[in-house]
Amino acid sequence: MFSHMKMDWAAGYGELGILFLRVATGLVFFMHGYQKLGMGVEGVTGFLASLGFPFAGLFAVILIAVELLAGAALILGVLTRVAAELAGIVAVVALLTVHVTKGFFVSEGGFEFILLILAACVSLIITGAGKYSIDSHFGMK
Repeated sequence: MFSHMKMDWAAGYGELGILFLRVATGLVFFMHGYQKLGMGVEGVTGFLASLGFPFAGLFAVILIAVELLAGAALILGVLTRVAAELAGIVAVVALLTVHVTKGFFVSEGGFEFILLILAACVSLIITGAGKYSIDSHFGMK
């Protein structure tokens, strides 16, 4: 039906697509870190300990810091690939330790949401921050 239409109009908006993906992904991570900060290190430590994490207190601090700092970095587009890698590690750990055994659907605690977040991180690792970022301003790809 649309095969006769040229899709070139979308090519010019790729940089906006990266911007929206980066900001949305960063916001999700930042807000999750903020939520955990509200729980306190003790609350996050208890949660991680219940999952069997060794050194749960240390990992609680790391988790809160990564979610807050990587989230903010993604929003701003600064050190984007590093931030996306760190956030992606958090997503993989969450996928494997919490969500994968609960099926697909998020309504049942499943992995559909964390899989999408992980895909966003991988996409940002591949594309970088895009034109509308602090990274781009300083010539970082």
